[in-house]
Amino acid sequence: MTLFMIGYDLNRPGQEYGDLYETIKKQSNGAWWHHLDSTWIVESEQSAVAIRDAIQAVTDSNDKILVAKIGAPGAWSGFSSEGSDWLIQHL
Repeated sequence: MTLFMIGYDLNRPGQEYGDLYETIKKQSNGAWWHHLDSTWIVESEQSAVAIRDAIQAVTDSNDKILVAKIGAPGAWSGFSSEGSDWLIQHL
C-alpha cells in the first residue's frame, strides 16, 4: 500500500463537499486521515493519476488538486491523539 497526500482548493463559493469526501474515501483501502480542512492522507493501491482523475470527476474545472506520494519521516503539531496516532501507525 502507498500513502498519498491529497490537497485541494475548491474555488466556487458554497461548494458541496459530500461527493468529494466520499470519492476520496473510496480511493483508500479504508485507511484515511482528514485532520486538516483541505488535506487528506489515504492509503491506496491506486496511482496518483487515478486518484486525481477520480477527484476531478466530482470537482469543477477551476478547482486545484494535488495528489502526491508521502512517507516517513514526518513531523506535525497540534493534532488530537487520534490524528497523531494514525500518522505514527501509517507513516
